[in-house]
Amino acid sequence: MANFAEIPWIKEHIELYRTDPEKAHMWDSTPLGGPGLLPTLLLTTKGRKSGEPRALPLIYGPAGDGYVVIASKGGMPNHPLWYRNLEAHPECEVQVGAKRLNATFRVAVGEERERLWNEMAELYPPYNDYQKATEREIPVVVLEPR
Repeated sequence: MANFAEIPWIKEHIELYRTDPEKAHMWDSTPLGGPGLLPTLLLTTKGRKSGEPRALPLIYGPAGDGYVVIASKGGMPNHPLWYRNLEAHPECEVQVGAKRLNATFRVAVGEERERLWNEMAELYPPYNDYQKATEREIPVVVLEPR
């Protein structure tokens, strides 16, 4: 199974988050064909099998006192590993720029899911293509401070 944290551009983004979190926060997605600067957070989950911390930068939006991220995995048929880690261990660490907080995850449903999905798809339109590419309903994840 692929360790996404070893993909060069993801690894560089994680390292930048650790050395210059303010610069890492607004990530330039254009080298990978993205729409430009996107707000990213660094999510650290506990590996569901290993128990080891697993960090990954994700595009995010606001959700009340917390943050919303999309478990898209680019429209692949199965959920991303970070999402499966959260299912096993709902407590995580979130870093937004220099701000760090402990959080708990939940999956948005109903009207909240639809609203948050639309906000995130406006920020990053490929999410709509990812949803069309898979039969699974892509989870809309809310990370709430604890």
